[in-house]
Amino acid sequence: MPHNTPFYQPGHYQPDQSVGHLMNKVLSSILAQADAQLAPYKLTYVQWVPLYKLLMNEGQTAAQLARENAIDPAALNRSLNRLEIKGLLQRERSQQDRRVVHLRLTPTGREVAQHVPGVLADVLNGHLQGFSHTEWTQMLQLLQRMLTNGAALKQRPSALASHDPH
Repeated sequence: MPHNTPFYQPGHYQPDQSVGHLMNKVLSSILAQADAQLAPYKLTYVQWVPLYKLLMNEGQTAAQLARENAIDPAALNRSLNRLEIKGLLQRERSQQDRRVVHLRLTPTGREVAQHVPGVLADVLNGHLQGFSHTEWTQMLQLLQRMLTNGAALKQRPSALASHDPH
């Protein structure tokens, strides 16, 4: 049965009880552990994410990669430049439209990127230590529901916009 009473009240907000704060702390821990395991490849989060995403869907443009992964385009370009300098990535002009530049992994880039899924599986499994399969499935369902709610919030006007800050 849905809960209609708000879970959070402005005067009683506690970060240690905030779903957003806790999700952020968990994500920070996951990324720090993944960075540590990928350190031998001299990759940081801002580099291994695009490398992995290109492994999954090579030939994207920088604009597509930034949009699909909610990454600032300028920050992504800096990361792509570093990956190109390291010899892990190359940019290719489209034959159909010379304005379009596709991103391709080099053979070395592909080899390095293939380590990312194993590292992520190891790190995530470590964070899920002691969870049952049922709890893991339920967590995935709840997070998907929150994403759906968040998408619905984007469609409606902001409640803050209607409040007078004074």
